[in-house]
Amino acid sequence: MPTKRLSMRRIRDVLRLRFSQGLTERVIARTLGVSNGVVHGYLRRARLAGLSWPLPEGMDDEGLELLLFPAPKAASQSPRRPVPDWSYVEKELRRRGVTRVLLWEEYRAANPDGFGYTWFCTTFEAWKERARPTMRQTHLGGEKVFVDFAGDTIDIFDPITGEAHPMKLFVAAMGASNYTYAEACPSESLPEWIRVHTNLFTFLGGVPKFVVCDNLKAAVTNPDRYDPGLNRTYAEMASHYGTAVLAARPRRPKDKAKVS
Repeated sequence: MPTKRLSMRRIRDVLRLRFSQGLTERVIARTLGVSNGVVHGYLRRARLAGLSWPLPEGMDDEGLELLLFPAPKAASQSPRRPVPDWSYVEKELRRRGVTRVLLWEEYRAANPDGFGYTWFCTTFEAWKERARPTMRQTHLGGEKVFVDFAGDTIDIFDPITGEAHPMKLFVAAMGASNYTYAEACPSESLPEWIRVHTNLFTFLGGVPKFVVCDNLKAAVTNPDRYDPGLNRTYAEMASHYGTAVLAARPRRPKDKAKVS
């Protein structure tokens, strides 16, 4: 059964996150809650149509659809894209300083219409038939902020009456510097979740490229290791601020170790 086509609004989000934000296909897929293949397919169509971001002024959804989904060519007119020499790739990766990105860029330089980076990596892994390497996190300055509600409920005391009010502690930490923001709030509800993010961005004086969150209900509607579904309001907040949300994998505390 063919995959249902995304709405034009969602396709515009794919183009914006790739060509304006510079996100990878894998990150875009996680952000929008779709598969890597779906993102790769739309970006490939955009490149073939000569589209980037921002789109040409005055282009409506109908015009965008016509450019992305033209009438298919006959099979005889569709040349096959060359496949990399995987034995060469494996050999080169043993050399110091050689990365998959570098080898993929060399492949695309020689084959401008070649496959994307996601396909390159996944197909290479299948060719090797080996276990995946352990994930290594590298944090760049200002790139990621890790957010979560930390620990148990804390008590905030009224200075006049002395009455104790149970509060949740929201904590955010920058990936590279560990620069930390904390705020007590009455609940883990969606309105409070959005409010503390707004306060966080005001405190930072800017917006990081990524927000890495846990799988709490205010952020994630469908916790899934490979395809988490983001709360719509939370996703719209991220779009408004020009950032992207990365949901940590369930039961993988190292994904958000900064605030665990």
